[in-house]
Amino acid sequence: MTRLPVDDLLSIVLDSPTPWELPVRDPSCAAAYRPSLDAARSKTGRDESVLAGEALLGGRRVAYVAGDPAFLGGSIGIAAGERLTAAFERATRAKLPMIAFPVGGGTRMQEGTPAFLQMVKITGAVMAHKAENLPYLTYLRHPTTGGVFASWGSLGHVTLAEPGALVGFLGPRVFEAIYGEEFPPGVQLSDNLAHLGVIDAVCSPPEARATFDRLLRVMMARRERGLTSEAHAVAPALPDPAPLPDTPAWESILHTRRPDRPGLRDLLEVAARDVTMLNGTGDGESHPGSVLALARFGEAPCVVIGQDREGQDTPLGPAALREVRRGIRLARELRLPLVSVIDTTGGALSKEAEERGIASEIARTLSELLTLPTPTVSLLMGQGTGGIALALNPADRVLASQHAWLAPPAARRRVGDHAPDARSCAGHGRRAGRPCGGTARERHRRSHRSRAGRPGARPRRVLPRPGPGAARGAADGDGDPPSRAARPTGGALSGARPVLRPARLSAEARASSCAGPTWSRAPARREAARRARSRPP
Repeated sequence: MTRLPVDDLLSIVLDSPTPWELPVRDPSCAAAYRPSLDAARSKTGRDESVLAGEALLGGRRVAYVAGDPAFLGGSIGIAAGERLTAAFERATRAKLPMIAFPVGGGTRMQEGTPAFLQMVKITGAVMAHKAENLPYLTYLRHPTTGGVFASWGSLGHVTLAEPGALVGFLGPRVFEAIYGEEFPPGVQLSDNLAHLGVIDAVCSPPEARATFDRLLRVMMARRERGLTSEAHAVAPALPDPAPLPDTPAWESILHTRRPDRPGLRDLLEVAARDVTMLNGTGDGESHPGSVLALARFGEAPCVVIGQDREGQDTPLGPAALREVRRGIRLARELRLPLVSVIDTTGGALSKEAEERGIASEIARTLSELLTLPTPTVSLLMGQGTGGIALALNPADRVLASQHAWLAPPAARRRVGDHAPDARSCAGHGRRAGRPCGGTARERHRRSHRSRAGRPGARPRRVLPRPGPGAARGAADGDGDPPSRAARPTGGALSGARPVLRPARLSAEARASSCAGPTWSRAPARREAARRARSRPP
């Protein structure tokens, strides 16, 4: 593929890039390959394979580091490692977010083990930068492999990549030398790694610019407003809860199972701004029913984690919880509030889920949420079945939409055969209007009314838009109703907000949505048997 020169790339993504004076000295081992080193310097006009400096992005000062593949393939020698380390240290002292443009095949082989050890030093400088709650964003270029990918290329809070870029640890030629055959095609392409959840998205340089700008508006909002981990704002007092009718439990269950009920992506569409959808765990796992995003509700920046009712044809498993834990880690490292949204018919109950440690993932998620030092809000948006729903419940404040409920997985067992008995769940489950005892402060806000029979109505905002002083609610809008968005494929990052596709339900479909208590994974014969028993003689 055609590679964009590094100076052109910087001028597209950043405004007014200005190099820093970070002089480095050649190590003694450089004498062994002096002709190659001099030729690279003559060709590029640079003294090393890495350049560093600061620039503007959206009017905000940022630091940058970038590799130049024209200089010995972008390899990292001792001097280049020293420059990278010095750049991160300077950015940390200046409290600047760092944007990195890694490229190259790893450490410089001509310099042996001392160059190899630069990976450790560079990683230490990156982690010291992140320990100061400063954003680190990366844009992987073609090719990014070996030690470059295994150090500063893989540590970003958010990772983007060029379309069609070769990204991986093992170089194709190394694989061929070891095994005597070519590396399987397509595995190390950036597009494939985005699809698998290793990186967040594949995008062009102009798209990377827009995405980085949007991300920094969220990541830097608290710091730019002077709010730090040592200066927590006092939470406003809770208003008196709105009176809610005592709805029978089974009626609430039917409401939450309506196919036209909004989901988490709908909530982000109508109630949030500066939304950037992230992708996967970063470790090669993702689930289409799991959502991880950075967004703002009003002026309040936050990390959003949760479950969207779309994409749960495959039950949520350990990968979904590991994606949640990535969101918790982002909130911890960036000192951002966390919003968790619960809406699931239950987690995977399977051999694969057991072998991949679903119980331990639930426990780790609970423990990390309970110990997160930043403000947390949990929203019970609809169905909340089992431990995978409970894992997202711990928060400073817990909210619920009107018909939302939380119950152990036993509550859904054979529910198709015992629909009338579901009313007894009111004494054993937890739903809006009937909270159980606990230490968390809770607030129940009336959710949207069912949209069935109200064509042209949009879902009501479930979360208020925070503003100065008390929070403000939001009224119904006009226009066509949005449906729930499918999870972006191929790791595509949302340009601004989730794109929703229009949907219409026929009168027959609307009627069937309340026809009976059929759970999505209940066998068809169970529903047939229930109807046969309920038919009058």
